[in-house]
Amino acid sequence: MERLLQVFRVKEVRNKVLIVLGLLAAYRVLAAIPIPGVNAQALQNYFSTNQFLGFLNFFSGGGLANLSVVMLGVGPYITSTIVMQLMTIIFPKMKEMYYEEGTRGQAKFNQYSRLLTVPFAFIQSYGFLTLLISQGVIPRPDAFSMVRNVIVITCGSMIALWLGELISEQKVGDGVSLIILAGIVAGLPRAVGVAIASYTPQLLTSYLGFIVAGAALIAGVVYLNEGERKIPVAYARRVRGNKMYGGAQSYLPLKVNSAGMIPLIFAISVLLFPQFLAQIVAVFSASWGLRINNFAQGFISNQLYYGITFFLLVFIFTYFYTAITFNPEEIAKNLQRSGGFVPGIRPGENTEKYFGSLVNRITLFGAAFLGIIAILPIIVQSVTGLSVVTISGTALLIVVAVALQTMRAVDSQLTVREYEGIE
Repeated sequence: MERLLQVFRVKEVRNKVLIVLGLLAAYRVLAAIPIPGVNAQALQNYFSTNQFLGFLNFFSGGGLANLSVVMLGVGPYITSTIVMQLMTIIFPKMKEMYYEEGTRGQAKFNQYSRLLTVPFAFIQSYGFLTLLISQGVIPRPDAFSMVRNVIVITCGSMIALWLGELISEQKVGDGVSLIILAGIVAGLPRAVGVAIASYTPQLLTSYLGFIVAGAALIAGVVYLNEGERKIPVAYARRVRGNKMYGGAQSYLPLKVNSAGMIPLIFAISVLLFPQFLAQIVAVFSASWGLRINNFAQGFISNQLYYGITFFLLVFIFTYFYTAITFNPEEIAKNLQRSGGFVPGIRPGENTEKYFGSLVNRITLFGAAFLGIIAILPIIVQSVTGLSVVTISGTALLIVVAVALQTMRAVDSQLTVREYEGIE
């Protein structure tokens, strides 16, 4: 509590927090401005029956639910970032840029991600509009109106990215993550209202069980997000001139959940792709679209098969994404260049193998826990019998991870000001 009050006492930190809140408020205003020709009632009905769009609404910061000018939010940027990271596996030059060129290379890598956001935003905006037109959510526009809406939505995505970077510049949290967080939090009042409106005394036990499960999940997400394995690292002593360098002891932290929420995004996209494909195919062939949609709906309605498949996909994608982002070879090389080594392990190839096997074992626990988070809504509904209120493991993981990240950033800002005050 004292630390929270200190945020408002220190002028610089207070101004940064107020700027971030103002930028988030500006984004929420944009998220409330719909594109022309939207049938609000048809849109609400369509979203209530479509899990895929409901999930994507998270990553639009809540702007997709009413087809706002920022309906795609930071989604295209997230897509372009994932694609760029996958390209480091395919193209050696991209890998060299990201891992070996340091800060300059990563800045160039991020710039390419921003440029790639534009075509992704254009394609996604056209695809969503075409899908919604085929479902009767918005009337079929003329060519000029279609092009206008696509350009407006694309510009809205770039504005969302710009606002996110302005937030990041304040160094009190990641802008993209905070925009997603704001969209999730904005939907909480409505969810709480629905839960209260549907409450009856007969459901008291189920509601209490729901609250206990939610508290346990929050504690588990915090434990998973903060969990890390500290690898001891020693540095050899080196003599340069009359001075001796090195000889220090340190450690290398390996996160239990280094993949974050990305495996959940991949898994849900794979599971809900047949439903999305059915809606696209229906534009050209109603019969085939109906067949694919019936298959997708039947699979999703079977909670056992759906839950098992969901868990396995999250488990597999956690290993896959960890393999992309954590490169034991590069870590071992950088450690050797700086004169560091793991006690009891030979530098070079042996250190690389050691890191590889260690990460595989650590990832096992992270992947299993992420899989449990993914299927938690199914478990909660089966135990409590409640379908009105559910715990979204994905949303909760985002909220907790972003909140912890923001708290650490604010705390570091306060710590810097304390040292400046001492001087």
